[in-house]
Amino acid sequence: MDLVVRGARIADGTGRPLYPGDVGVSDGRIAEVAHAGTLTGRRTVDATGLVLAPGFIDMHSHSDLQLLAAPDHLVKLGQGVTTEVLGQDGLSYAPVDDSTLEALRAQLAGWNDDPPGFDWNWRSVGEYLDRLDQGIAVNAAYLVPQGSVRMLAVGFADRPATAAELDRMRELVACGLDEGAVGMSAGLTYTPGMYAGTDELVALCEVVGARGGYFCPHHRSYGADALAAFAEMVTISRRADCPLHLAHATMNFPVNRGRAPELLDLLDAAIADGCDISLDTYPYLAGATYLSALLPSWAAEGGLEATLRRLSDPDTRERIRVAIEETGSDGAHGVPVDWAGIEINAVRRPENADLVGHSVAESAHAKGVAPAALYFDVLLSERLGTSCLMHVGDEENVRTIMRHPAHTGGSDGLLVGARPHPRAWGTFPRYLGHYVRGLDVLDLAECVAHLTGRAARRLGFADRGLVRPGHAADLVLFDPDTVADTATFAEPRRQPVGISHVWVNGVTAIDDGRPTGALAGHALRGIRSGR
Repeated sequence: MDLVVRGARIADGTGRPLYPGDVGVSDGRIAEVAHAGTLTGRRTVDATGLVLAPGFIDMHSHSDLQLLAAPDHLVKLGQGVTTEVLGQDGLSYAPVDDSTLEALRAQLAGWNDDPPGFDWNWRSVGEYLDRLDQGIAVNAAYLVPQGSVRMLAVGFADRPATAAELDRMRELVACGLDEGAVGMSAGLTYTPGMYAGTDELVALCEVVGARGGYFCPHHRSYGADALAAFAEMVTISRRADCPLHLAHATMNFPVNRGRAPELLDLLDAAIADGCDISLDTYPYLAGATYLSALLPSWAAEGGLEATLRRLSDPDTRERIRVAIEETGSDGAHGVPVDWAGIEINAVRRPENADLVGHSVAESAHAKGVAPAALYFDVLLSERLGTSCLMHVGDEENVRTIMRHPAHTGGSDGLLVGARPHPRAWGTFPRYLGHYVRGLDVLDLAECVAHLTGRAARRLGFADRGLVRPGHAADLVLFDPDTVADTATFAEPRRQPVGISHVWVNGVTAIDDGRPTGALAGHALRGIRSGR
C-alpha cells in the first residue's frame, strides 16, 4: 500500500462511535480498514492519540475565484477541508456571456475580488469545471447559480419572466447540470435572482429534480419574514419534487431570538411527509455579504450603473434611506438597519481604508455625518465593490440548529479584503474545538458525520465522505484535545491548530502541519455529466 495511517481513532463519517484501527491507501483510494497495528505500507504515519476522519466538506463556499487565483488554498486545507461546493447564493461566473461576465465581476468584487490579469477563459459550466481540473488544491462541486441564469435570460429587470425567457432559463439549468453541476443555488435577497417568483423557481427546480440535483436557496429573508421564507422553499421543493438544501439556515436579528425550534418543527413536519431536506450553518453569530446587499431591490434594478445613478440623486437617496432605516428593505431582510451592527470589512480604494474594522455608525460619528450618508458615499466611491459584516446572530439559535440530524457544515467564507469574516479560516476546527470539546453541543463522532458523510450523501457522491474501503482517500488527521480555530475578527487569517495531516485523493496536502503545495483536487461532477 502507498500509505498506512496506523493506530488512529477512526471517526468514519457515519456517526458511529470512534474505534481504533489502521487505514491503508493505494492509488488515491482507501484500500483497507483493519485492526490497529496490522497494516504496512511504503509510508506509515503514526496516529496514536489522534482522530482520523474523512476530509471535511464545505457545503457553502465562496472560493470560486480564489481557488484558482491562489492555488495553495491553505485557508481550507489547513482546516481539513477536502471538498468545497461553489456557485452559491445564485451568483457565480458560469454560465455567462461576455456581457453578464462583466456585470458579475463588478457585482461580486466585494465577495471574490476581481484579480488583475486573471484569465477568464470559460463561459459555460463545463468549461469552468474543466478549468478547475487544471490544478486545484481541494475538490470542488458546483451549483448552477439561478441569479446568473436569470441575468442571461432576462437581464436586471424586476418583472416575471416571459414564457420564452423561462424556457431559456430551464435550458441553461439543464445544460449546467448535464455538464456536471450537482444542483442549483439561488440568492433571493440579491439582484437579479430575487426578482423570480415562486412559480418561476418551481419551474427551474423541476429541471433540477429530474436530473438528480438539489435546490440550494439563500431564501428571501433571514429576518422579519424568515419562517415564511423557509416555508416558501419547502413549498417549492414539494411542488417541483426536488430535494432541498437550505443554505446558511440561520434565524437572525432580535426578532428571531430563540425561534430556531419553530424552524426545525417546520422542517421536521416536511421531512416526515416525505420531503428530502438538509441544511448547512456556520458556527458564528455574524454574517457577511457585500455592502450594497442592504439596498432595497427596486434601488438595484437595472444593474450597476442604474444603481449608482440612484445613489447620486438626493431624492432617491432619501427614499432608499427610509426603506433601509425605517421600514426595513427586502435586501436587509425586512428589518430596519442598525448601523452599529454593520461593520465595513473590505474596501478597494485606499482613501476608504480607515473605514475597515469599524461599524458604519462609528465611522459616521467620527466624520460628523449621518450613517446613511456615509453608507451611500462609500457605495458610490467603491462602485459597490465593498463588503461588510452583519452582527445579527443569536447563539441559542446557532446551537439548536447545529444539533439537527439534517445539518451539515458550511463556512460561507469570503476570502478577500482587509478583514474578511474569520469563518473562512475557522469554521471546521471551531465546530470540533469550541462546540464539541468546549461546549459539548455535539458528540465528536456525530459532528464529524455532519461535516462529512451527510454532506457527501446530499451531494450524491457515493464514494466520498466515509472512511471505508473503495472510497476516495480524502482524509484528515487531528488531535481532538487541541484542535481549535485561532482566526478572530481582528486577525481573520490565522491558521487553526491541532490538524497535522490532510490527504486529498490520496495525495498528502498537509504533512505534519506543513503544506506540501500539492494540487491533487479536481472538479466533482454530478451524475448527469457522464464523467
